[in-house]
Amino acid sequence: MKKLFFTLLCFGIFLTASANNTPKIGDVLTVKTPSTESFKHIDFPKANILIKRGVVTRYKSVFNEAVVIEEVNIKNNGSTSVVLKKKDGTKFFGFLNKVEANYEKAINAGELEILK
Repeated sequence: MKKLFFTLLCFGIFLTASANNTPKIGDVLTVKTPSTESFKHIDFPKANILIKRGVVTRYKSVFNEAVVIEEVNIKNNGSTSVVLKKKDGTKFFGFLNKVEANYEKAINAGELEILK
């Protein structure tokens, strides 16, 4: 009986710990430097689009930038998509108000980090 109670208690603790990773509107995140040349899980425009618009081709302007979750969308396959907006209200690369990101994959890849 003690083992069953202990197992249920551990299961409850793990369940509540995993529930804290769900994004909420208003959460503040930081955009980190991607491990590759470009972002894979945040939908920033590709370098050729930035060049055509006259913006610097590197993504340095968004590194360590604070962003706020404006919208949370749960897709049919179970993945969570979030719409991000800059915390200071300026535009990404001078022309994008919002960008979309796959929340779980971006966090796991290190492209986004939760601010505490």
